[in-house]
Amino acid sequence: MAVTLYKRQRQILDFIAQYIQQNGYAPTLQEIANSIGVSSLATVHEHLQALERKRVIKRFDGQVRGIELLDRTFLKNDEGIDVPIMGYIAAGKPIEPYTDPDATFKVSPEMISGKKRAYVLQVKGQSMIEDHIDDGDYVVIEETQSVENGDIVVALLDNGLATLKRFYKEVTRVRLEPANSTMSPIYATNVQIQGRVVGLIRKFQY
Repeated sequence: MAVTLYKRQRQILDFIAQYIQQNGYAPTLQEIANSIGVSSLATVHEHLQALERKRVIKRFDGQVRGIELLDRTFLKNDEGIDVPIMGYIAAGKPIEPYTDPDATFKVSPEMISGKKRAYVLQVKGQSMIEDHIDDGDYVVIEETQSVENGDIVVALLDNGLATLKRFYKEVTRVRLEPANSTMSPIYATNVQIQGRVVGLIRKFQY
């Protein structure tokens, strides 16, 4: 896209596009707020106004679901849902941005709930190999901070490093468990959950 979108605007636009592809109509302001984890509808309204000024969306006054995407490249066809590829995740490194900022991956609608924004990360390394997540695989992440013990999550540590591990909440700390018997778990008291894995995509090389 030619226009510049800030992180929150991109999150909202991704969610709107995914929601329309999955449901055939636009989300409400409340559904957008829930998807990005904010309680203020006024905040969502401000972001939508900014997207409208940038001519990315069109809004229809008085309609609860009155949002139209003006950039139809977000809705290529109904064979799947276009999910943005955000970058690469390697154990103990910051998430590395993808080379093409507009790259997408088409995933099955059954893979995501449609209630949260989804994105894709490419895995570097073999820290989750025993869960059959290999180097070069793509994981589909649904953006959420609410996860349960045993979920495979994208976790951001205090030092700014990201990791893909199984999440376990202990009494005074969080344990991030690799699926590789040669690696040790990470223990932390302050972890920011970026999302949980809801799907795996593997490209076979012939």
